[in-house]
Amino acid sequence: MGERDHDRQNVRLHVVTGKGGTGKTTTAVSLALALASEGRSVLVVEVEERQGIAQLLGLSPLPYEERRIAASPHGGEVYALAVDAEAALLEYLELFYGMRRAGAALSRMGVVDFATTIAPGMRDVLLTGKATEALRRTRGSGRDRKGGDPGQDPFAYHAVVLDAPPTGRINRFLNASAEVAGLARNGPIRNHADTVTATLRSPATAVHVATTLEEMPAREALDGIGALESVGLNAGSLITTMVRPPLFDPDTLRTAETDGLDHDILSRGLEAAGLDDTQRLADELARETARHARHTRVADGIRRQLRESGRTRYELPLVEGGIDRAALDHLADELRNQGAV
Repeated sequence: MGERDHDRQNVRLHVVTGKGGTGKTTTAVSLALALASEGRSVLVVEVEERQGIAQLLGLSPLPYEERRIAASPHGGEVYALAVDAEAALLEYLELFYGMRRAGAALSRMGVVDFATTIAPGMRDVLLTGKATEALRRTRGSGRDRKGGDPGQDPFAYHAVVLDAPPTGRINRFLNASAEVAGLARNGPIRNHADTVTATLRSPATAVHVATTLEEMPAREALDGIGALESVGLNAGSLITTMVRPPLFDPDTLRTAETDGLDHDILSRGLEAAGLDDTQRLADELARETARHARHTRVADGIRRQLRESGRTRYELPLVEGGIDRAALDHLADELRNQGAV
């Protein structure tokens, strides 16, 4: 469905954002499953401390460590990491300053929260830094728990999917490293922020925006793409979620929307089906069909707006009955079949 080709082969960090309620986390996990094929390992990272990934898959809350959560039907594996800002800061102090024990003491004193508050953007740098570090990690390194054949793929993870904050906060979140680099002239903090910034603004990163066929989420998605590009970030695809298929042909929809359906014919059909009170049911059926017709017309108009943006687009269907592992596999297959990976 993509209107514009882009070099997906070079993209290894897939950032997924979207207005709240658009299925952002579902999209992120589905994309991770789609990317995990042919023996590849994919890491999906969440940073909002909601345990959304665990809830989707019916797992216990994820710890602050990379944990295998799923095997892909196509031969790969999906790992997950729930990043906690405090734990990330303690790890940072240990790696760059050898202050693990002191950091634990500071945590008990509440200094960790204080540090991330007085240093603008530092919390977000710690969160994005975990995703970019995992992206750069090579097989067989001390921090690679999986090992593997370096000749097959030099990296520990074929791809990393970042379940990022909503579109209203995504620019500040992804641009925090550049802001911190501007505040720190040199030293480990500056070097770390520069590394994160370089990764986020490289061709290896793409920011995908989830939306629905509704006015506010679609407008926020389109505005968000423009904002991302204005600060040098690589906007990826538009992923439309919870798409309902039209139940009737276009002529029937147009007739229904103008209340042109023959209620007597509907009533006789309902009577033939063995139902009672068919006239009342026919009136209700006509109203519901008109409502569906209006929804379909509005959705088609929003779909045209998204198409006119020129972005690569994918559509994920509405899953009746809620999201479970089977539904996630189905959505992953939709992404694969549409050429998203």
